[in-house]
Amino acid sequence: MKQVYFTAGPAEMYPTFEHHLRTAVENQLGSISHRSQKFRDIYKFTVEQLHTLMDIPDTHAILFTGSASEVWERILLNCVEHESFHLVNGSFSKKFYEYALSLRKYAHKQEKPFGEGFDYAEIEVPEYAEVICVTHNETSSGVQMREPDIHKLKRSNSKKIIAVDIVSSAPYPELDFGVIDTAFFSVQKSFGLPAGLGVWIANEKCLAKSERLQKYEDATIGAHNSLPALWKNFKTYETPATPNVIGIYLLGKIAEDLNAIGAETVRKQTEEKYKVLNKFVESSSNFSPSVAEERHRSRTVVVANTKKPSAEVIAQVKKANMIVGSGYGPFKESQIRIANFPAVSLEQVETLIGELKKMEY
Repeated sequence: MKQVYFTAGPAEMYPTFEHHLRTAVENQLGSISHRSQKFRDIYKFTVEQLHTLMDIPDTHAILFTGSASEVWERILLNCVEHESFHLVNGSFSKKFYEYALSLRKYAHKQEKPFGEGFDYAEIEVPEYAEVICVTHNETSSGVQMREPDIHKLKRSNSKKIIAVDIVSSAPYPELDFGVIDTAFFSVQKSFGLPAGLGVWIANEKCLAKSERLQKYEDATIGAHNSLPALWKNFKTYETPATPNVIGIYLLGKIAEDLNAIGAETVRKQTEEKYKVLNKFVESSSNFSPSVAEERHRSRTVVVANTKKPSAEVIAQVKKANMIVGSGYGPFKESQIRIANFPAVSLEQVETLIGELKKMEY
């Protein structure tokens, strides 16, 4: 029997994935040239669907990389001359900070304990930081930063670039890209696709900074997939190097499917499933919310503390052909993570909760 994946990425494939993959294979998309009109049409279609789904203005380029992790490096090389600032409250926001250190940037951080979130009023941005690095949804800890707080942070630091990690939440967050300079995600989470494609959204402010750095003798913006090279190719819907053509095609088709539902409906469905999961975790005798403040709890990755070892919980639900994730890093044995992505239905979430309830007796 087919298993249902509630893992935080790779995750459950979107229901229409198989159909679109068969179409890609039948049309031999794995063999076409990335300099062909056929590919340009695929790239253009995917960009148009993402513009609609995420309300991205034409001022922003949509660029493709091998992963979201690669985008950390691209942003730091192309947009930071000296100093970056990072909000750190989990393993992935910490990695973004550590990437900056490894690239010899002067990286500042404001750090919270694992499982705690940031509110706008408490954030102190260093005067000379050029880029503010924010994680909207911390996949490791299940903490989410509210969009209004992100927007306020940018508006009060208008001369700085703000970079938002939406890896495990896009397309759920309602970000104002009239305010957000750059954001990025990968496709193996909320878009329900196989891994191997990163998506980088960047505006002309980012491009201008990169082009300025490119002129400095003592600076490097990278030899591969620099922002000016990606942007130049984007103008004709091409890429500097051979891309993941099938991945780009599939992303466009899934985005089209989500547009048929409507972004607002996708958000409402996500909220509905979250409320059911959250209510169960709050009232359970075996589980408890790992994030104390409800306003900071992720709507797309629900993390729960477990009284029993997480391995026992995972093994129990696996008997019912459902896969949930363990906690991240040091919390592997004491937490579970349940992905609440569009590929998973309310009925499947309720079935999972039914299995988890059996452990309470």
